[in-house]
Amino acid sequence: MISWLRNAVLFGVLGFNVLPASALYFYIDGSTPKCFFEELPKDTLVVGHYRAEDHDQQTGRYVSKDTLAIQITVDETFDDDHRIVNQKGSATGRFTFTSAESGEHRLCFWASSSQGGWFGAGHPDGVRLHLDMAIGATSEIESKDREKLGDLVQRVRDLNGRLADIRREQVFQRERESEFRDQSESTNARVVRWSIVQIVVLGVTCAWQLSHLRSFFIKQKLT
Repeated sequence: MISWLRNAVLFGVLGFNVLPASALYFYIDGSTPKCFFEELPKDTLVVGHYRAEDHDQQTGRYVSKDTLAIQITVDETFDDDHRIVNQKGSATGRFTFTSAESGEHRLCFWASSSQGGWFGAGHPDGVRLHLDMAIGATSEIESKDREKLGDLVQRVRDLNGRLADIRREQVFQRERESEFRDQSESTNARVVRWSIVQIVVLGVTCAWQLSHLRSFFIKQKLT
């Protein structure tokens, strides 16, 4: 198991300026992990995609199940088995790590149920795990991630642009509201002043008319 898996991915370590990919599958019985060892240079990026399938007794085939869970560990055997990856995920996923130092790394895989317990009872070979690994510190390995990251960056920029537009619109609306408020207050002040002037004029006019009528009646009585 270890030897053919090593051969499948070893050319990636030797030529890590070319994007190596090893597509293979192996079985996990659920009781013990499946491990293999890989000699990696320093600062080497490893990207692995996996897909687990459990044996279906009704159809006699291996099928994906949502209740499958895969745990992946990566240990630096040259550094007292220092663990650099301890990941548990669904039946389909990926893992990545970068070797901090040159040396032998142990990659182990467990299959379990997300509802508790272990899989692999449906077939003597256990769970079948498809593994596709790419090893090498090249930009090609991260090209897809870079594209996704670039798309996310562009979306964030678009959102920031929209937020800036909204802020400018809010500032503009506040300025217009302030202008309308000032204009309304000025208009109300002018209306109040004109109302007072009109009241004064009407009062003076009424007083003058009353005085004129009084004088007229007095003259009429005298005659």
